[in-house]
Amino acid sequence: MTATEIVLDPYDYDFHEDPYPYYKRLRDEAPLYHNEKLGFWALSRHEDVLKGFRNSTTLSNKFGVSLDPASRGPHASKTMSFLAMDDPAHLRLRTLVSKGFTPRRVRELEPRVTEIAVQHLDTMMEKATSSADGEIVDYVDEFAGKLPMDVISELMGVPEPDRAQVRAWADGVMHRDEGVTDVPPEAVEASINLIVYYQQMVAERRKKPTDDLTTALLEAEIDGDRLTDDEILGFMFLMVIAGNETTTKLLANAAFWGHKNPDQLTSVYADLDRIPLWVEETLRYDTSSQILARTVAGDLTLYDTPIPDGDVLLLLPGSAHRDERVFENPDDYVIGREIGSKLMSFGSGAHFCLGAHLARMEARVALAELFKRIRGYEIDEANAVRVHSSNVRGFAHLPMTVQPT
Repeated sequence: MTATEIVLDPYDYDFHEDPYPYYKRLRDEAPLYHNEKLGFWALSRHEDVLKGFRNSTTLSNKFGVSLDPASRGPHASKTMSFLAMDDPAHLRLRTLVSKGFTPRRVRELEPRVTEIAVQHLDTMMEKATSSADGEIVDYVDEFAGKLPMDVISELMGVPEPDRAQVRAWADGVMHRDEGVTDVPPEAVEASINLIVYYQQMVAERRKKPTDDLTTALLEAEIDGDRLTDDEILGFMFLMVIAGNETTTKLLANAAFWGHKNPDQLTSVYADLDRIPLWVEETLRYDTSSQILARTVAGDLTLYDTPIPDGDVLLLLPGSAHRDERVFENPDDYVIGREIGSKLMSFGSGAHFCLGAHLARMEARVALAELFKRIRGYEIDEANAVRVHSSNVRGFAHLPMTVQPT
């Protein structure tokens, strides 16, 4: 960034390393930013991002919420379900899906989430304590990258022997090499493999119902209206993208920022009931979901600038959460700060994330189980590897040493 020009490029690796200085300049100098080369506008201030999330009429979801060209377009709902729809189609599908994906189902899942977390942590701790490198282990490979997808597979009814393969496909869907500004062929192939797998699963459940979310979606009905197989597949795929990747990143971001701010973790070690506060501050400070796209539908004027119909407008919750107009000392990581409804990690308005309960529960359980086993940890920052994505922020690898209790 020069003194004269601000450039926001969601594909730039330097931006991925630390987007926050870029965001600060945007908020101060270009609260409505336009990138002609990549063809988008962007809003960075908290007030504007919140209004953007709540404006589901002029800011449309129907072409998807990603900047990647292959993910955008009228076909977006095939893989992003109701997240890539506007009302009334969005409301119909979301209401039907909610019949199966209930808060009660999430609550009842907690004991199994605990079991899965314990299982992965036992393996991780065993590797850590028997490692020739002096108790070093990759927290993402061994734990944060495994738990969320296994929880989704548990919820949907994927048999345990298939879960590692399903997880590998889910990872393949999201990965981007440097300089790639679209969905690469490998990700398309991984997506097809996942959809074919889920198609077979849905067909099996039609013949033989079981007590899982897939069956619940097949049975969901309102006044005779039911979900089609394609709608169920779209939702299952959305769970993989939105529910897996973001929770993995949340768990690793919490560990990373806890390591960088050890004074903030002292009270958490002493009282595990403070873990939800740690989760909330991580969601604010370094949210997994940084950038969400909308498509302008109709007349929209922002900062005295008419935005043309059909243009892409990016909402930047990652920037909004560091806005000093709303948060005191926003660049300080303070577990227990007042956040409340100012948080936009799960969006706001009509498209508020249906899986917010699940993500928070998973993070709480995962971090509590980890902290029951350790009295401290150190991250090898030099060998930590960030994920490269145009909208999700977090780590692909996070090597750490742990001090067992």
